Amino acid sequence: MGDEVGDGGDAPRVHQRAVRALERVGIDDNAYLTALEAGDLPLDAFRETQEQFYFAVEFFSRPMAALLAKLPDPHQRLDILRNVVEEHGDFSGARFHATTFKRFLASLGADPERLPLLTLWPEVRAFNMVLVTACAHDELEVGVGCMGVIEHAFAGISARIGAAVVARGWVREADLVHYRLHAEIDDRHAAEFYKVIEPRWDDPARRYYVEQGLELGAYVFDRLYRDLHRRAMRRSLA
Repeated sequence: MGDEVGDGGDAPRVHQRAVRALERVGIDDNAYLTALEAGDLPLDAFRETQEQFYFAVEFFSRPMAALLAKLPDPHQRLDILRNVVEEHGDFSGARFHATTFKRFLASLGADPERLPLLTLWPEVRAFNMVLVTACAHDELEVGVGCMGVIEHAFAGISARIGAAVVARGWVREADLVHYRLHAEIDDRHAAEFYKVIEPRWDDPARRYYVEQGLELGAYVFDRLYRDLHRRAMRRSLA
């Protein structure tokens, strides 16, 4: 269907290039995901990494908003604006994505009230800074491609994490508000980003920046999970 990323929708060339970028980094074989599914990631380590991931969830709409001012076409701004609004729960504080993620953390046994007291790991700060730099200071296509491929990847990752934590008995399926939502909507979000830059594919100079954005997003998202896994396992063995 035209608004879904699964078949490329309105952006088949960008979509196919994004798929190749994700395959190149091997995100399906990411150690964080495979360890979680195999039962090799302890609950305490998973909970700690998810507490850190909260800071990426909370930050994600900010670089996205920076893209709005760079889009000259108001129709294109609407697609990304809709995404920003959905990140903010369609103007309902109870449905902010950061809020639903806090509910997920609580279902894991974490205390969301202590999140402001946590030290942000450099792995997460690095990820956030890459996104804001790409969206605010790099070429438009780099920022849009970067954000789009992360949304693309997160749809599948959300489904895998949700299935794994339910299978391990850590979270009831009814409490999977955040990950269930992203498994459902992030394909559409990715398609909306890809549609913005699909027309630029025909210009080799702009295609270069599209490809740069897709490769960057695939790399930093895969790297974030690998780095979280490495640090958590080191801490669990300390």
